[in-house]
Amino acid sequence: MLKIAFHPIYKHPLPEGHRFPMEKYDLLPQQLVYEGTCKTANFFEPEIPNYKHFFTVHNSDYFFELLNGTLSQKAARKIGFPLSDMLIKREMIIADGTMKASEFAIQFGIAMNIAGGTHHAFSNRGEAFCMLNDQAIGAKYLQNKQLANKILMVDLDVHQGNGTAEIFQNDETVFTFSMHGKSNYPFQKEKSDLDIALENNTNDETYLSILKETLPKLIHQEKPDFMYYLCGVDVIATDKLGKLSLTIEGCKERDRFVLQTCFDDKIPVMCSMGGGYSPDIKTIVEAHANTFRLAQEIYF
Repeated sequence: MLKIAFHPIYKHPLPEGHRFPMEKYDLLPQQLVYEGTCKTANFFEPEIPNYKHFFTVHNSDYFFELLNGTLSQKAARKIGFPLSDMLIKREMIIADGTMKASEFAIQFGIAMNIAGGTHHAFSNRGEAFCMLNDQAIGAKYLQNKQLANKILMVDLDVHQGNGTAEIFQNDETVFTFSMHGKSNYPFQKEKSDLDIALENNTNDETYLSILKETLPKLIHQEKPDFMYYLCGVDVIATDKLGKLSLTIEGCKERDRFVLQTCFDDKIPVMCSMGGGYSPDIKTIVEAHANTFRLAQEIYF
């Protein structure tokens, strides 16, 4: 069964006009149930985990500043959300969703988190709507439980996974691969194990040919026994923060290739949704929903 982490706290109230489309976290599960892709039994509700899991990738001083609301104004501004106890609680619950989904992925081949993909969270700071790096936390969780040895991070959000790259820069057990917009945020990139920087307006054909050439080689070279997939839909042409030119169909084909590859190679995969900032919320929800439709089609 496809297991999906979801909690009502994912939809966090923001000031009117804020550019982050928080309502997608409500609309996406509703759409999946409405259309019959998922049933309520597919969803599980994460909770606040033991703090020790955060310290496997995050500096404890940073975590407690976050928790106690004592971050400097400058550090808080970089995160881009008005900080509150509820927001930090939300971030911890998202991380728990990814940890638990990682175990479900080992059981069923694949599992998802409606939220997550907080790849701009560094070991000692947050940036760009990210405070705790859910997939990094998940990776160390699996390794510490001896459920995985070599982990491959496949980050196909339009923005480089700079926090993930920094966290694992000296860790040979986690291979970081980021394919992102060259001239997009973050303007000062970190060094992933493999970075592919794409020119503005890269289309479906170019994007997919690069991905289809790269991913099988990486799997052959690294031989991972688990994969995290950050499937941001901010690669599509309508995205306000994107700069690439994929169609919704191209984005779906991207997901199909990644998931089919994992299925064929018997590599468990955990998917966090990542970014999506198209002006029409329906576009964002449709693009994300495709990932879940494909998971059901390929695996179940």
